[in-house]
Amino acid sequence: MRPVVLGVLATLALALLSPVAHAHSPHVERPAADRAQVPGLRVTRLVTGLDHPWDVRPIGGGRLILTQRDRATVSIWDGSRTRLVQGFPSDSVWVSGETGLMGLEVDPSFASNRTFYTCQGGFTDGGGHDVRIIRWTLRDDLAAITGSKRLLGGLPATSGRHGGCRLLAVGKRLYVGTGDAATGSNPENKRSLGGKTLCLLAATGRPCGSNPFIRSGNRNKRFVHTYGHRNVQGLDRRRDGTLWSVEQGTYRDDEVNRLRKGGDYGYDPVPGYNESVPMTDQSLPGRQRAAVWRSGDPTLATSGGGFVHGTRWGALDGSLAVAALKAERVLFLQLSASGRLQRVRVPAALREHGRIRTVVDGPGSVAYVLTDNGNGNDAILVVRPRR
Repeated sequence: MRPVVLGVLATLALALLSPVAHAHSPHVERPAADRAQVPGLRVTRLVTGLDHPWDVRPIGGGRLILTQRDRATVSIWDGSRTRLVQGFPSDSVWVSGETGLMGLEVDPSFASNRTFYTCQGGFTDGGGHDVRIIRWTLRDDLAAITGSKRLLGGLPATSGRHGGCRLLAVGKRLYVGTGDAATGSNPENKRSLGGKTLCLLAATGRPCGSNPFIRSGNRNKRFVHTYGHRNVQGLDRRRDGTLWSVEQGTYRDDEVNRLRKGGDYGYDPVPGYNESVPMTDQSLPGRQRAAVWRSGDPTLATSGGGFVHGTRWGALDGSLAVAALKAERVLFLQLSASGRLQRVRVPAALREHGRIRTVVDGPGSVAYVLTDNGNGNDAILVVRPRR
């Protein structure tokens, strides 16, 4: 059969909500019969009137903190209404294409130190621009910014395409997923911060001491945790301590990767920016880490994602929930204890809301889902299992 026909058939197969994994997915383990059922889902529009919301975090007491990419605002949802955080310098955020105010993370001690982090476009001396990570401190009433510190700048930016940029706090460490800025040499070049996952200390912005190239004489290389990525849009940590990323593909092969320190994930679109090369090119020198899941052809335009937890999720408890923009759905990837793909489930209740930017685990058996349709029509959806 022709490749185009195969691609169409693959997409239709995924849409049927089959309990088995996508046909293009490597390393599939067929599990025994589920000991728990897959629940129905109840979806409620919690926060409305948003425009390209990019990230959200629960901060206790039913409150949320969230970013909007193009509006370049940080807001607090207090349980009944959304209010802007005063003093956040929206005019200092460079907004272009896929880049603006993006990734958000709250400090593990947020309840006492009121600290959060953003990954955003910024302006450099001489009229240029980059992507940077900034630490912010809120007033005790959460209404205004009281302090800030730039932790790391110089992440590459060109037109705004492939800006990344997801954040994940693990103890005192801050992991960053970056895009390659649509520059072919960035992913495999360990002296570039683009097309990587990075690790830095949240207090100082210095590279993590356990980074694989910490002894390098090159400053950028000391921050590198993994390399060979195209556009890392999702980061999360499984309860077993393993780190996972969601990465957007070209015309094929969105990927979910298990991140291993020092790993090469094999994207090398040179010369120029040759997007016909494999997402994981096993012909490159050395070892390239294969994806745990990949979309095949065509892509779904995967974005953010996170593990969901809670007994009410039934068979979905512990799954990696992955948002898809172009395909307008959420995929629940069930993984074995060893990290192999078992099943992919696509609930119908999360295929009715347009483009999905990310999924964030909430307190109890709750998940927050961000839509990304633009024109002020976006929302934060709260998703609860019907059990």
